[in-house]
Amino acid sequence: MICTSKGWDNLFSFLDDSIIKKNQINYFKESNNEWFELLLKCNTKGKELGYHSSIGNTHVEKHIKWTFTPWKNEKNKILGVVVSAQSRCDEVKKNNEIEKLNALLETKSEISKIGTWEYDLESNKLIWSKMTKLIHEVPENYEPDVETAIDFYKIGYSRNTISMLVHNAIESGIKYNEKLQIITKKGEERWVLSSGKPLLKNGKTIKIIGTLQDISQKVKSENSVRENEKLLYTLIDNLPLNVFIKDVESRKILVNKSECQFLGVDNPNEILGKSNFDLYDKEMAQILRQEDIQIIKNQKPIIAKEELLRKKDGSEVPMLISKIPLNDVKGETYALLGISMDISVLKQKENELRRLNNITSLQNKKLVNFAHIVSHNLRSHTANFSMLLEFLINEKSEKEKEKIIKMLSKASEDLLSTLDDLNEVIRINTNTNLCVQSIDLKNTFEYVHEKLAKIFADNDVEFLNKIPKNTIINGVQVYTENIILNLLTNAVKFRHQDRKPKIIVSAKKEDDKVVFSVKDNGLGIDLEKNGDKLFGMYKTFHNNNETRGIGLFIVKNQIEAMVGMIKVISEINKGSTFKVYFNEGY
Repeated sequence: MICTSKGWDNLFSFLDDSIIKKNQINYFKESNNEWFELLLKCNTKGKELGYHSSIGNTHVEKHIKWTFTPWKNEKNKILGVVVSAQSRCDEVKKNNEIEKLNALLETKSEISKIGTWEYDLESNKLIWSKMTKLIHEVPENYEPDVETAIDFYKIGYSRNTISMLVHNAIESGIKYNEKLQIITKKGEERWVLSSGKPLLKNGKTIKIIGTLQDISQKVKSENSVRENEKLLYTLIDNLPLNVFIKDVESRKILVNKSECQFLGVDNPNEILGKSNFDLYDKEMAQILRQEDIQIIKNQKPIIAKEELLRKKDGSEVPMLISKIPLNDVKGETYALLGISMDISVLKQKENELRRLNNITSLQNKKLVNFAHIVSHNLRSHTANFSMLLEFLINEKSEKEKEKIIKMLSKASEDLLSTLDDLNEVIRINTNTNLCVQSIDLKNTFEYVHEKLAKIFADNDVEFLNKIPKNTIINGVQVYTENIILNLLTNAVKFRHQDRKPKIIVSAKKEDDKVVFSVKDNGLGIDLEKNGDKLFGMYKTFHNNNETRGIGLFIVKNQIEAMVGMIKVISEINKGSTFKVYFNEGY
């Protein structure tokens, strides 16, 4: 080595001494002698290039690009060689990184099943990556072109679509990303996500690069999920139950058809996103919201709770409601599943059953009482007959016999009267063909009052009629007339002798009943002493020869036959008030 440049010295600064006037073999020795062969060739053939790893005495490896240029005199005789060296360390490092990156991309491509492709419009050449060929199930040496590539797409929508997308990319530079179907070389149908991006030069597409991802498994999973969702929605929509899901703010995020019908809408979108305060009145909404908050806070469901839901229009519906918290993987509640059922019909049946049970219980009590009455009264009459007949047989005096026969005749009349009373009671309690109709209570009262006008006039009765017009009840006309008649005549019969009789009649609505009242200022009744006997058969509480003790008994039976009831408020020497509860829905 004759001399070196500064750059040379910097490049080979790893050498421990100067190489001037020393044999370079000590420093650039190569196992294949390629370096020296290039040097020799330069002496005979001219300029030569080479790439080597150069190792000096310190065993430091350098990636070098060598250039050997002959050094000639004016007679074109080679005097030596000018050797230039250029470091390739950065280039080699970059190439290594590129190789690693390509290996990584290829690995990712295999995992994600994403292939790449490139179409050069100038050369009309299409290049597929290894994964793209695997997706199409073609061999590695397969060479595609645009026409055959498009032919892989399924005839119909997919092929028409990809043709249009490629055309738009070429002509207008529009990129695309579309889910389509292909038929592989082996005939397998696959879903792919085909993407393409045009590369432009001077506003004209010169190349299109893109990706192709096999998404068959993903589409299959999505279809399976979609089918399961459809099945679930079909099931939910056809359940005879209201099903809904609320978020933690009590807003509906899912509703089925039954819930829509309950809330009076046709389209679920009219409900979705709405809260309790949008669907119910403020008070009801607040109750429901507090209930939701407690479930979210405690993460405890409520099951089959009866609630009377009041809608915004004021209508009330009895519901059987269950609410279940839905928790995420962290155990936190993110929504509430609600299942409810309109139990209006069940409540009606329950009330009807309760009513029938009450009626049955009442009828049983009546039957026992009636049996007692029949037994007691008929026994009294038969004992009386037996005694009088015995007297008649043993009596010698014709005059006394006549008296006994008269007594027997009177006893016979009393027996017939008792049998008539018992028959009337039986008729009332066994008549299943009652003619139920709408009755104007005020008109009916005035009709009965007119029939009793002479009695009221003879006893100077003061009347006050407070029955409102158009007070309508459902009942049996003849029973209603008899009830009013008995209560009015009793008020006259049991008047107080020290004051002018006064009767006040009135009617008012209470819940589902019409309450008809007859108030007098007569003798009154000791209810503490006789309250349980008041409506008994042949029970009397005043020394009044006009009464037989059957009227109130008949009245009570007629009222109960119309599914009503009667109550009394009374105070001795001040008067009584009889209240008849007519069942409006009877």
